[in-house]
Amino acid sequence: MSIADPRKMTAEEREAFHRSAEQRMQPFHYEKPNTDRVKSIVTLVKGELVRLHVQVVKDGGENNLHYHTGSETAWMVLKGRVRFYGVGDEVIGEFGPHEGILIPSGARYWFEKVGDEDLELLQMVGYDRRDGARAERINVETHKEWMTDPELQVYG
Repeated sequence: MSIADPRKMTAEEREAFHRSAEQRMQPFHYEKPNTDRVKSIVTLVKGELVRLHVQVVKDGGENNLHYHTGSETAWMVLKGRVRFYGVGDEVIGEFGPHEGILIPSGARYWFEKVGDEDLELLQMVGYDRRDGARAERINVETHKEWMTDPELQVYG
């Protein structure tokens, strides 16, 4: 992916560059889904380089040890509490409202909700689009029963 440098553009090219970007702005809104599913993922917005989701996790909605290639993710708790683990179930950290963690590409982790309250977890994913990088989720341990999407069942 080539990055345009507006400072090297003519006035007309720069104006076209700005107008093109401004046409791609996307407002969004979050509302917690009313469902009995153990995990729901609400997509708020998808950009070229960034995606924003809210994961709503109930009892049984924890995930498995996995990692991602070609992307990194920042997580922030909106409501509830979450505990992140690494290899060997080592606790990476426990977070409450307005706290979170950045998980770099390739870092192995899993998480679970802590306590009785539903977990609402903001997920901000940034993608590496250089040199044909591909974003994939790779499972290290067996996927959970709720993970029915074939893309969540990739092992490496």
